Amino acid sequence: MSGRAVVMSARSWLGTPYRHQASIKGVGADCLGLVRGVWREVVGDEPEVLPAYSADWAEVGGREALLEAAGRWMRPVAVDQMRAGDVVLFRMSTGAAVKHCAILSDLDGPEPRMIHAYWGRAVVESWMGVWWRRRLTAVFRFPISEVGSAVAPSTTSWSPSPVNGGGSLEA
Repeated sequence: MSGRAVVMSARSWLGTPYRHQASIKGVGADCLGLVRGVWREVVGDEPEVLPAYSADWAEVGGREALLEAAGRWMRPVAVDQMRAGDVVLFRMSTGAAVKHCAILSDLDGPEPRMIHAYWGRAVVESWMGVWWRRRLTAVFRFPISEVGSAVAPSTTSWSPSPVNGGGSLEA
């Protein structure tokens, strides 16, 4: 039930224009703003205040800020266990920090589908084709139970791995 609620919430954002740092349904959102907005609708208040960030934050920061934040507040999931409603994180190039996130919306069909704020466009639902799957770095689940109530934050941390730009989960 929780994955379905997440997907329904994310689909209600479709068509929201892309706006850097925004998170207002129908007005504007970037990829993180979409996940933040769905969090507010499905989980409740956002767990931490987000600092301002530039469009090139991942290129200049040298940190895995997005990956670390997901690990603090969401439950890590193995790629082969991902399901609709999970948050998927992408590394846009080898050696770069994780910079894009989306919500997995469907696993049926020829390829998985995802909902994400597409730079220069809007919140869209698109195929998670080979190009995206090659860049998939991590999968996280919203901290809600199957009946829809919030659960405690993750006690598992994410540790980046130097091998193939991926990472490892540590309890």
